[in-house]
Amino acid sequence: MHFAYPPRKSSNPPPFRPRSSRLAAARRSRLRTVALIGVGFLFLLYLLRGKSTGTAKGTTRHIPSGSPPVVIVTVVNYDNGMEYADVVKENRISYAKLHGYETFFPHIGDYDLRGSPMSWTKVVALRHALAKFPDASYIWFLDQEALIMNPEISVHKDILAYEKLDKMMLRRQPVTLPESVIKTYPQLKPNQIDLVLTQDKEGVDGKSMILRNSDWSEFFLDTWYDPLFRSYNFELAETHTLEHIIQWHATILSKLALIPQRTMNSYSDSTLGEAYAEGDFVVRFPGCTGTGEKSCQQEASRYNERWRKAFASA
Repeated sequence: MHFAYPPRKSSNPPPFRPRSSRLAAARRSRLRTVALIGVGFLFLLYLLRGKSTGTAKGTTRHIPSGSPPVVIVTVVNYDNGMEYADVVKENRISYAKLHGYETFFPHIGDYDLRGSPMSWTKVVALRHALAKFPDASYIWFLDQEALIMNPEISVHKDILAYEKLDKMMLRRQPVTLPESVIKTYPQLKPNQIDLVLTQDKEGVDGKSMILRNSDWSEFFLDTWYDPLFRSYNFELAETHTLEHIIQWHATILSKLALIPQRTMNSYSDSTLGEAYAEGDFVVRFPGCTGTGEKSCQQEASRYNERWRKAFASA
């Protein structure tokens, strides 16, 4: 079989003729123009990125002064009754005054959730709190279905102080219960932690959670509230989304500390989690309703006299 060979190049190529100096100069001018436009575009992107992230050359993210040390955030829902909402506010304000903290009480319906369940309000409220209190060291979200019971316990001294948190951190703890291949990192130190959570019998619970005021926390809240995750329509909405992103995003797991439930999230119902005992910091009423025997107001009435007496003597 024979194959056609390509024609050979001529062994007598035409003589080299340099381009005119005028054409070369014009080309160099065009290249300089394109290069200048490209550099200008990249510089504009750099400035815009720096403005949006606060990391442009010569600027840094605002460093919180620690005043106040902690802001307590509770989303108020008047469906549980105006009287109950007032009791919750009184409870938070009384505790905050004792420790030099601030309180923030956004209402259900304050934010446009674009069709997402109202329980997502907590995530937007936390993002709002970071902007509203730029000098706070920590943001403590405590759900409305809870009361602070022990005024002598300080969030930033008795939970978040390096030595205290170091002893409480549950290392190699399964993220989902009863067992999970995803566990908290054993090598983390308290100064690396930006998110503090507890677990109940079902798993991670975000009804009492602490965030450090940091750029990471802004990233975390933006990730948690991402439209993609909200579109998954998890059964427990933001709770299951939280569990999901902790398990599958190492950038979040690497900043997480799980601590014993009764540290800041004891339950009035022992069938759901660790039961409240005298001296515990917080009591929660998971699943309490707006009306009836299991109403939040009815549950709280069992504890109101105790916390008011403790706060009066603190």
